[in-house]
Amino acid sequence: MKKNDPKLLWYDRRRVWCGLPWTFTKYGISEDRFFLEKGLFSTTSYEVRLYRITNVNLKRTLLQRIFGLGTVHFDSSDKDLGCFDIANIKQSEKVKEILSEQVESERLRNKVVTRELMADSDNDDDNDILDDISDDER
Repeated sequence: MKKNDPKLLWYDRRRVWCGLPWTFTKYGISEDRFFLEKGLFSTTSYEVRLYRITNVNLKRTLLQRIFGLGTVHFDSSDKDLGCFDIANIKQSEKVKEILSEQVESERLRNKVVTRELMADSDNDDDNDILDDISDDER
């Protein structure tokens, strides 16, 4: 992952509490993948397909807001990273929107559907209807 790679939609480094990029953690987003690279002497690189991301949230503490930073949190089905954060980045609201749009685009392109439990625990009419149907009718 190179900063000047034309395939990257966004690139940044993790920043310290005051907004300076004095860390060795780099983030990048392409049209179909999210990249995370950590380390100086011994580096570790992660890559997550965007269609594997199920949820994107933004968190900004008072100190982060003062310095124009934010943390974007992801829930994903990736086995290596699982749930992870893009911590202390500039333009965090813009990054969250870019990621949300790209994730949705990739999910549609790859025909990935997340099935969520739609039953309301207070109104369990669906289960009553299924109980009324005999085994032969199912």
